[in-house]
Amino acid sequence: MTSQGMVGERIKLIRRQRGLSQAQLAHPELSDSYVSLIESGKRTPTPAVLELLAQKLDCSLTYLVNGVTAEQMEELELGLRFARLALENGDLTEARRLYAELLQENSLAGLASLWQDAQYGYALATEACGDLPTAIALLTTLRQADTEAQSPERRVQIAIALCRCYRDLGDFQAAVHAGEDMVGLATSRPDWSDGLVELGSTLLSVYIERGDLLRARQFAGELLAAAEVLGSPRSIVAACWNAAMAADALGSGEEAMSLIERALAVHSENGEPRNLARLRSAYAKLLLRVRGAEALAARDLSARALRELKESSAGTASIARCELNIARAEMALGNPDQAAEHALTARDMAADGTSAALLAEARLVLGQAYWLQRRDEESLTELAGSAASLEGVPQTRKTAESWLAVAEVRERMGERGESIAAYERALACVGL
Repeated sequence: MTSQGMVGERIKLIRRQRGLSQAQLAHPELSDSYVSLIESGKRTPTPAVLELLAQKLDCSLTYLVNGVTAEQMEELELGLRFARLALENGDLTEARRLYAELLQENSLAGLASLWQDAQYGYALATEACGDLPTAIALLTTLRQADTEAQSPERRVQIAIALCRCYRDLGDFQAAVHAGEDMVGLATSRPDWSDGLVELGSTLLSVYIERGDLLRARQFAGELLAAAEVLGSPRSIVAACWNAAMAADALGSGEEAMSLIERALAVHSENGEPRNLARLRSAYAKLLLRVRGAEALAARDLSARALRELKESSAGTASIARCELNIARAEMALGNPDQAAEHALTARDMAADGTSAALLAEARLVLGQAYWLQRRDEESLTELAGSAASLEGVPQTRKTAESWLAVAEVRERMGERGESIAAYERALACVGL
């Protein structure tokens, strides 16, 4: 039965429950024939007529339109608030459970806007739990759903999440497709907004990850120019943050520091907690790379970011990367025991196999820490595990850096054959 017919059926049902005839319901504003046509599904009442009938029948307009009572609507909205709060506070498993329960509610099916809120929240909670393939499936379903209930901002949010999930999964082609389609790069110059700058910044991170540095340099300039025109904190933070990553990849460390420090200064004033923590973690990692003498500051910043990430909706991948930042800083400070502890935590978090690149990185850092502890056998085990994970990672500049690090540690340990093989893999990743 069509939604029009369902509305008519509900009107008929309540009218009979109230003991009213069609004529009594219609009088004096409507004709009884018009009410009959509505109840039979042959006429679609206007919003004004629906509101009038709801008053006459002493029921909620929501119930007439969607078959949901005011009490049910209140319960659904309360459930969404609890699920959203759990996600924002970092209780990811609970958030995923609450969203899943909401999506099982039959009454939610007729409420397109609330259903999409629940579906989107469930996808974000699933992503944060590290289940990227399921998150991608949920987001794809949401993107293909009827878009009438989706605001332009929500469509952009879905595209951002899809682009990010595909990137973290290592499917750079799908990530670029998801981002470029929504930004509109293939057809015309984008009509930039805060949301599109954030999407463009996620897309920029994909260009960097896959080693397309020429495109990354050009696109970073476009995003920075767009952000300056918009002048909003959201766009400035997004553009400067990822432009900093591009500058670092291109070897311009101090330029990268200037850009990310601007992003952090702006975001610190009014930023959303999860992204502020992620930005602080990215800044700490860059600080250690560019200004190695400031390892202590980098470690303390990473420790702060880790606490904040755990109290936010950040996923396991963001937390694991922050653990690795601390591990690297501890090694730079000459604390291999603490480094191994944090690297081991990161490895265990990445062990679900969702991201081969993250697992490879974690096992590499743990292998380096074990080597500094003179735990050679355990170091070799982790390096071998890192190499095995790298076999399933796309060949990019970042992958080459990982193979190079494996090669260097193996060389120090006297594993000449394995070291040469790792050097060769690093060269192959950059086309040499």
